[in-house]
Amino acid sequence: MDDPWSKRVDFLVEVMVSFFEKQQSQKEAINALPLYPNEQIMWDESLVPSINYTGEGCLALPKLNLQFLTLHDYLLRNFNLFRLESTYEIREDIQEAVPHLLAYINNEGETAFRGWSRMAVPIRQFKITEVKQPNIGEVKPSFVTAEVTFSISSYRAQIRSEWNGLKEHDVLFLLCIRPSFVPLSADEAAKATVPQKLGLQYVRGCEIIEMRDEEGTLMNDFTGKIKRDEWKPPKGEMRTVTVALDTAQYHMDVTDIAEKGAEDVYSTFHVLMRRKPKENNFKAILESIRDLMNESCIVPDWLHDIFLGYGNPSAAQWTNMPDLLDTVDFKDTFLDADHVRECFSDYQLCFTNSDGTENLQPMPPFRIKLPRNLKGSTHALPGNEKSTIPSIINANMVDAISEREQLLVETYVPPDPGPYPQDQPKQNSVRFTPTQIGAIISGIQPGLTMVVGPPGTGKTDTAVQILNVLYHNCPSQRTLIITHSNQALNDLFEKIMQRDVPARYLLRLGQGEQELATDLDFSRQGRVNAMLVRRLELLSEVERLARSLQLPEDVGYTCETAGYFWLLHVYSRWEQFLAACAENQDKTTFVQDRFPFKEFFSNTPQPVFTGKSFEKDMRAAKGCFRHLKRMFQELEECRAFELLKSTIDRSNYLMTKQAKIVAMTCTHAALKRKDFLQLGFKYDNLLMEESAQILEIETFIPMLLQRQEDGYARLKRCILIGDHHQLPPVVKNMAFQKYSHMDQSLFTRFVRLGIPYIELNAQGRARPSMARLYNWRYRDLGDLPYVKEEAIFHRANAGFSYEYQLVDVPDYHGRGETAPSPWFYQNVGEAEYIVSVYMYMRLLGYPASKISILTTYNGQKLLIRDVIARRCLPYDFIGSPNKVTTVDKFQGQQNDFILLSLVRTRFVGHLRDVRRLVVAMSRARLGLYIFCRRSLFEQCYELQPTFQLLLQRPDLLALNMNEVIPFTDRHVEDTGSIHVVSGLEEMESIVNYKMYQAHMMGDQFSAYSGQVAPSIGAPEQKRLHNLAFGNNSMDTSAPALANGAHEYMKPDAGSDEVSNMEAPANQNEDILPESHSTDEADMVVSTDDKNAMVLESSSNNDTKTGE
Repeated sequence: MDDPWSKRVDFLVEVMVSFFEKQQSQKEAINALPLYPNEQIMWDESLVPSINYTGEGCLALPKLNLQFLTLHDYLLRNFNLFRLESTYEIREDIQEAVPHLLAYINNEGETAFRGWSRMAVPIRQFKITEVKQPNIGEVKPSFVTAEVTFSISSYRAQIRSEWNGLKEHDVLFLLCIRPSFVPLSADEAAKATVPQKLGLQYVRGCEIIEMRDEEGTLMNDFTGKIKRDEWKPPKGEMRTVTVALDTAQYHMDVTDIAEKGAEDVYSTFHVLMRRKPKENNFKAILESIRDLMNESCIVPDWLHDIFLGYGNPSAAQWTNMPDLLDTVDFKDTFLDADHVRECFSDYQLCFTNSDGTENLQPMPPFRIKLPRNLKGSTHALPGNEKSTIPSIINANMVDAISEREQLLVETYVPPDPGPYPQDQPKQNSVRFTPTQIGAIISGIQPGLTMVVGPPGTGKTDTAVQILNVLYHNCPSQRTLIITHSNQALNDLFEKIMQRDVPARYLLRLGQGEQELATDLDFSRQGRVNAMLVRRLELLSEVERLARSLQLPEDVGYTCETAGYFWLLHVYSRWEQFLAACAENQDKTTFVQDRFPFKEFFSNTPQPVFTGKSFEKDMRAAKGCFRHLKRMFQELEECRAFELLKSTIDRSNYLMTKQAKIVAMTCTHAALKRKDFLQLGFKYDNLLMEESAQILEIETFIPMLLQRQEDGYARLKRCILIGDHHQLPPVVKNMAFQKYSHMDQSLFTRFVRLGIPYIELNAQGRARPSMARLYNWRYRDLGDLPYVKEEAIFHRANAGFSYEYQLVDVPDYHGRGETAPSPWFYQNVGEAEYIVSVYMYMRLLGYPASKISILTTYNGQKLLIRDVIARRCLPYDFIGSPNKVTTVDKFQGQQNDFILLSLVRTRFVGHLRDVRRLVVAMSRARLGLYIFCRRSLFEQCYELQPTFQLLLQRPDLLALNMNEVIPFTDRHVEDTGSIHVVSGLEEMESIVNYKMYQAHMMGDQFSAYSGQVAPSIGAPEQKRLHNLAFGNNSMDTSAPALANGAHEYMKPDAGSDEVSNMEAPANQNEDILPESHSTDEADMVVSTDDKNAMVLESSSNNDTKTGE
């Protein structure tokens, strides 16, 4: 039978055309994609699955496995997954922010808002200001800008400052909302999609170009257009933001209007939504991945195969690399000769002088000629093997009978640095372990170095020493430091400043430099200013030198004239002096008499020359000359800042040429990749801290922040430091996490591929007894001598019988865990108990800064903050602890005392992940008290090793009531007289009694706590007396000292509902806010009594309208 279609010519032509036409490549498809998600993608379940993925069944999603076909395959998978994960997070934020606005249709038939939201504001005016012509060969416009005007008048100060803090490159979302005129019925609401319930019509993303206040003044300018001293606070309440729209999306929308008669999306926007800055870097990362797909990105040859997961896992190890450093000057790494012997115990060490003769009394510094086959040089076994050998460096122990190989260690006397105190180099005082030395050796040699750093094992000290030794051995090379958090970067930076690396070579990029605990400013602007100040100081020294040589002072006018002065008058005199010295070495006073710059150095703290020994005086003279040489060398470096006039040029020069060690977060690296390429940023070495916490793609981008040179990658060293036994990168969508393995960091993937790593094996953070709670998870984790010998680790915690304890918390008023909304778990009993123990510690005199309260859920974090606000903040002598935050947020930090709430009473929940347990157990140095439901957690198989140890002690809190000050001489293993606390009620009565005692004996209290005793009126004293001696009638006008949880148990305003409403407001804040609630009326301080605080029940209803 003939096919009728075979007669249709038009159909046959269409078949031919579709077969032979050029197909759109993956690259072209990705280039045509909008980077911001729109409303169609966001709620498409086939693309972005909901959170309740169980781990069963297949999904139409790419996976991140151990191996990849090509770099393009790797980038494509990461691009698709990262795009969908960020879409999911944006969707959640929209669903959180929009309901609080309470949108409705007003009498004019337009959308209006009754409520308010912290993260979303109604738009007053929106207009597109510019649409640029498409680039050649493209159809979409090259640039589309718009102006959005909104008012911040309805917000209180804290939220206003958040909106005022918006800056260039921040991403905002424009929403069109049209709620239904008649509210949806119950049946309709059940069937409706989320956009239908919210009345959401359109979602479009945009990026801030600039922001202006009511008077049109530029705000938050980091480009240098506005100088720091000219900055003024923003005026008025209206803000206008100039934004760049997504050109691909704009082109699609305009085409739809023209061809399909669709609605003009850009005339409909009602709401401007922002997101938390830390979670809002998705666009920069997507753009960077897309740019990398369009470039021929070159990973260094030595890393390429390993990166894709092929070949010999140890191919990139330093022993297999070319161009090694044969002799390494370890500078201040070794403290003495015994330290070297400990670290190279497999070798027979031969200490020699610079001239090759043997040195019988060797002193640091040392230069070591490292053999390529250094024993124990891997300092690690592949990750899937267990080591039972006490020291990893001995892993390759040779047969004891065979003679040990010789290792040449050269001792040398460092040249005299100069006569002034500031000339003396800063010295390292850390006695590195053999394993840390192994990591340092590997880090300073070319290739890939992976260091696994269990909690408290000195990861940062090791990283800093690698940087220090690398700087001195390869002074011309530049190193890039990347970390996950600002906190880690600041810790690293503060330690680098204590080493012998000049401050002028250090640069800190990003917004976190304000938190650096130092007087010096390491931002670009700060370093430029420091160079300009230093230039003036040095030029005045040059003038002083000219005066001392009886020459005109105008040689110190500019860096250029100073350079000529150095050649003509300083260096020439020095050469003449050296020539004269060579002929008069027999005269002991010759140097003292003939040194040409004696007058210049007449202001040194000690006399430079003794006149007793020619050699000693000559050494001092060379030190003086070295000081002068360094001075003129610095001036030569300052010359560029003299020639370049604009702030931007100066800061760019500093970043691309001057700085030797540049540090930033992985977020900043992704945000600014384009700028780095444009400026010709170059670096030779990459050191990445916390690399097990960074998403795979966010680790990859920093490797490619520079243009390739003649088709070759410049990168010589890649040092990854992390701990895959602690928490992985955060991926919020369970489908992407479980099915697509998106939470696998590059560090973890390399470990799983069997790439050799060095595992640091001695911790110096916690008491040895507390380290046993988590060291079972590591191969060979011991303790540093410091924690075994230091007195503080042997003394007990005053007021407590044990240094760590699990405290069983039963149901409180018949309730255990509650969850007013999904994943928002709270446990009132644990919250009240933990705050009571915190108050008990404060009343004994423990400093608040030394106590942190951690929990495993955000809901509990907010509940604990509420309890602290109600029970502790009214009393200055108690106040708030150092931090109240979640275990996940506290990773990488530590404190002396940790109070931990595990919250759950029905199911173990996400603590079943052993990595979270390791983080939770390893934050405390001296005391750890865990509040949880014993019967639940003791049955969890994954957590057995830790909970078996914890349950060897009583599960009721054991106190030592005889100790009333924060210091005790009792040994940590001596429990003293134990007072077992029966439960929360008894703990509260102990606290109340101590509060009463504290007020009755104010002078004594102030003497041992270091606080001023508070003045308390007669009614307050009477109330405290009643509380202390059993009469628990609560005075509603005063703060609840105990049993305060009753406030939470009222049926009309349950704790869960109140705290749930507050959740979005403080989801990411670690430090207790002044007024935690979202409405200022939530907590009103009574005017009659400054120490009294009333919780207004009416505010609970108001809270529902805000976040």
